[in-house]
Amino acid sequence: MRVIAISTLRDYWSKHAETKQPLSEWYVKTCNAHWKSLQDMRNDFNSVDYVGNQRYVFNIKGNNYRLVVAVKFTPELVYIRFVGTPDEYSRIDVSKI
Repeated sequence: MRVIAISTLRDYWSKHAETKQPLSEWYVKTCNAHWKSLQDMRNDFNSVDYVGNQRYVFNIKGNNYRLVVAVKFTPELVYIRFVGTPDEYSRIDVSKI
């Protein structure tokens, strides 16, 4: 998969150093993946959920953070849309990011 907007992750982990390792691991694993479905994603990350509008939420660092991405399976693209705490996640409208 090709991950778009790695700068979003870098910006986040520069402010929250404890997220650098788990977000980097997510990035490397995702770049090496060839997902065709949600099940393929769950084979790599059992904590991923589909939330509609081609958006998927990953629990990061033992559910201390949430990562929302938009996935286009056919061209193998992953767009990073949001990273933050569960509290911050609960205040966003996922369909609009």
